[in-house]
Amino acid sequence: MNTFGLIQISLILLCTTIISSLHCNHLPLQQRKVIENSLQLLDQMGKKFPPQCLGEKMSFRFPEQVLKPRQKGTVKVAIEEIFQHIFYIFSKNLTLASWDGTALEQFQNGLYQQIEQSEACVIKKQTHYFGSKEVNRLKLKKYFQKIDCFLEDKQHNLCSWEISRAEMRRCLQLIDKAIRKL
Repeated sequence: MNTFGLIQISLILLCTTIISSLHCNHLPLQQRKVIENSLQLLDQMGKKFPPQCLGEKMSFRFPEQVLKPRQKGTVKVAIEEIFQHIFYIFSKNLTLASWDGTALEQFQNGLYQQIEQSEACVIKKQTHYFGSKEVNRLKLKKYFQKIDCFLEDKQHNLCSWEISRAEMRRCLQLIDKAIRKL
């Protein structure tokens, strides 16, 4: 291959890297927009919280410390994982939720797109804060397993979905707060 061809390939790779990094530099802004949109869609999906479900409220205790580590990379990985867990929960047995299907689909699509963008930007290599990421990953897994088990124990009934929807709203608000601090 001649020198001119190598220079062209090098320039293409350099431009691709620069464009990719610029895209990733705007990830927090994109995430804030997705969260804002997701919160609106959560409201549109269902009506007000049903009074008959008030007695069934449950505290899942979101592990807020996963969004407060010293390294920004750890927070970014945690946010990506949270989006994945929320997407998983809202991709399950939704037949009894009686939500607006269009708003639900838009909510799922927004989460999926954000997961794809986050995965492209978040460095998944083992680094000096690997242990911290694993501890956070386990805390998040435990938190979302509680929600998943709650839904299964209640046989995915209307109240369990409404309680989960309210919890996801709170979760997204905490992520938004963390992103603003990045």
